[in-house]
Amino acid sequence: MSNTIQLRKTVQNLTENEREEMIKIGILSEADEFLEYQMPDVHDNRPPLDKKAVHAPNVINEAFDYQKPSSFSRALRLDLGSYSVLMISGTASVNEEGNTAHRGDFRAQCWRTFRNISELLESEKMSWYDIVRTTCYLRDIERDYADFNVIRTQFYNWLGLDPLPASTGIQATLCWDTLLVEIEAIAICKMNSSGNNHEKK
Repeated sequence: MSNTIQLRKTVQNLTENEREEMIKIGILSEADEFLEYQMPDVHDNRPPLDKKAVHAPNVINEAFDYQKPSSFSRALRLDLGSYSVLMISGTASVNEEGNTAHRGDFRAQCWRTFRNISELLESEKMSWYDIVRTTCYLRDIERDYADFNVIRTQFYNWLGLDPLPASTGIQATLCWDTLLVEIEAIAICKMNSSGNNHEKK
């Protein structure tokens, strides 16, 4: 289906309030025509920060490739002077086909989640040593937090992390009912003189 036909169908299904807000944002005209986006003048002398979408297709699919695209990047890399920042989206036990791995097995889902994050880090020559913060979402925190903390502690001890990343644990309804744990993370590393990420010695 072409984008034009999809947009026309969108207009037909809008509520009056949606239509009003879309007109005010500038995506829709009063005549219900979709308008081309114009980059704001503020970027004439200050271009947006360079960003790079990060991929690890050998372990996790691209969220935008689902039949109904989920509109986010698995991770985004920002180069800020002599530092690189990797913003890793909420990552769960999803495999390279875009399906839940280890349905019903919380502990295995934890390990797959750590594996997926590890691969995203490795794709940008980073590691868990560069992680400064995680946010951990558990579907049932009362039931699963003890196991989660045991596995996380095993993993971090195996890595020899010291200090540990800052972290927050939250009970949340995740996007699929088959997912039991999801972790988002922020990694920061210093670039070497050639402009590449540092490599662990």
